[in-house]
Amino acid sequence: MNICVVAGARPNFVKVAPIILAVDKARNEGRDVSLTVVYAGCQDDPTLEASLFEDLQIPRPDVFLGVDCVSLNELTGRVMGEFEKYLQTNPTDVVIVVDDLASTMAAAIVTKKQGVVLAHLVAGTRSFDINMPKEINRLVIDGLSDLLFTAGYGSISNATREGAEQSKIFMVGNILMDTLRQNSRRFMRPEVLDKLHIADGEYLVFTINRKKLLADKENLAALMTAMFQSAGNKPIIAPLRSSAVEAIMPMALNGILPDGLPQSFHVVHSMGYLEFGYLTAHAAGIITDSGNVAEEATFNAVPCITLNSYTEHIETVKQGTNVLVGEDAALLQSAVADMVAGNWKQSSIPERWDGRTAERILQVINDYI
Repeated sequence: MNICVVAGARPNFVKVAPIILAVDKARNEGRDVSLTVVYAGCQDDPTLEASLFEDLQIPRPDVFLGVDCVSLNELTGRVMGEFEKYLQTNPTDVVIVVDDLASTMAAAIVTKKQGVVLAHLVAGTRSFDINMPKEINRLVIDGLSDLLFTAGYGSISNATREGAEQSKIFMVGNILMDTLRQNSRRFMRPEVLDKLHIADGEYLVFTINRKKLLADKENLAALMTAMFQSAGNKPIIAPLRSSAVEAIMPMALNGILPDGLPQSFHVVHSMGYLEFGYLTAHAAGIITDSGNVAEEATFNAVPCITLNSYTEHIETVKQGTNVLVGEDAALLQSAVADMVAGNWKQSSIPERWDGRTAERILQVINDYI
């Protein structure tokens, strides 16, 4: 059985890693299965630093399609062309596409046109905002897929509501938790905590990446001011990408942030998986706009505030530690106050967040093929 996994961006590899390891285990047990990892981007993509693969204990992709462009429509077309060449020259029984990127959708379309079995990981996630390009990608990919691998019952409901056959849907669990469980004992305490003499459980973590949030400077300033006011002197560690740093730092200089950045706010470079995993697992609380970070916070039972009005994984709110505040500064201020005071809701780990998602995926594929 020949499996191809298509990754479109750096974060995909955290979800791809457990599948690679599961296939390696299956082969060592004598099963006839092979895996090729195809990356839509270029070999010299600066986001694919060596430490990423070292942290996840996986090799670099086997194939690079070499597509690197800003326009989503151009990217879609070029990925389709390059991936078609790959499938025409490499025998493949099933293609697994990951998440909801334009490159993911492109690979999904080509897979179906080539008559190859298509599986979607993670299927059934919805924002219900059709103006979002990713929402369109999700609808197209799920509509084409032969196998829909979902992380929770909410995703199953979304898929069936749109007409997907129940026989195609498999609630395999949250594959992020496979990676988390496999690596939690390898997490490394970031040097910045020792440098600042900050103990575990005595700090907050702040991450932000959504372009819409970063572009609205006035509201961004209101959100950050609200966070600072409620956090008081609580240290806030902010591992930010360059786009976020470029949006936030000038606000302290040009008066958009009226009181500037407090001394308790520490901007640090983006961290590798093992350091960031330690940072978030040992925090007193997390403020983020990342769904993945919120999911991991639920697993670690760490209070989490998400700067969004929806989440693709509602179980993090209904069952987990996550609270949605949208882009509302007043709601954020109140939630951070509760977080700092230790006044947070009870939580539990959702079903099938047990580290066996990749194992279930391989079994489903094996039974289907």
